[in-house]
Amino acid sequence: MIPQLSPADLVHWRADPTRPAPLLVDVREPWEFDVCHIAGSLHVPLGQLPAQIEGLPRNRPLVLVCHHGHRSLHAANWLQRMGFADVHNLRGGVAAWATEVDPGMPVY
Repeated sequence: MIPQLSPADLVHWRADPTRPAPLLVDVREPWEFDVCHIAGSLHVPLGQLPAQIEGLPRNRPLVLVCHHGHRSLHAANWLQRMGFADVHNLRGGVAAWATEVDPGMPVY
């Protein structure tokens, strides 16, 4: 089962110096990423994930991100099946992030 993080959970995690910093992996399409994204996110569109899997760190927690949390959950499940042990999903995606954390973020 993939752990689901709320936007607030992610804010707290990123601010906690005692925890390893997660790598945010945004699996949306390029046009979506161009509209808005969480600062520091690595952009790997879902369709390119298999080809780019070797570039993802296995020794760092990954938080998968998309628009509403559905594609990222699919990606997180796939990564877990591929042997990534520390994988999380941002529940509600960038839409929830914009609502709960960054109201100035453009939305679509």
